[in-house]
Amino acid sequence: MSKRRVFFFLAAFLLLCATPMFAQGTGGSGITAGELKFLGGAIGMGIASGLCGIGQGKAVSGAAEAIARNPGAAAGIRFALILGLAFIESLAIYTLAFVFSK
Repeated sequence: MSKRRVFFFLAAFLLLCATPMFAQGTGGSGITAGELKFLGGAIGMGIASGLCGIGQGKAVSGAAEAIARNPGAAAGIRFALILGLAFIESLAIYTLAFVFSK
């Protein structure tokens, strides 16, 4: 068996074993609005943090390439890099504040 086929069967087996975990209990009333807000906020924060991480990686990569091409301009590039990283990180912090305000 190939590794891909073994991985597929393992994933299918684990999914089928976990299915009873999602069954509703006898006294449950379903998902409440508060739980949905929390879930939506958690998903939104995860997406925002992931995209901010990608943006920071691209910014650092570009700055490293720019400094490697022109070492004389390292001070200006470093300043622009730190300013850009602060703006990118502030987006994630604003998202966190928005999630907790709901």
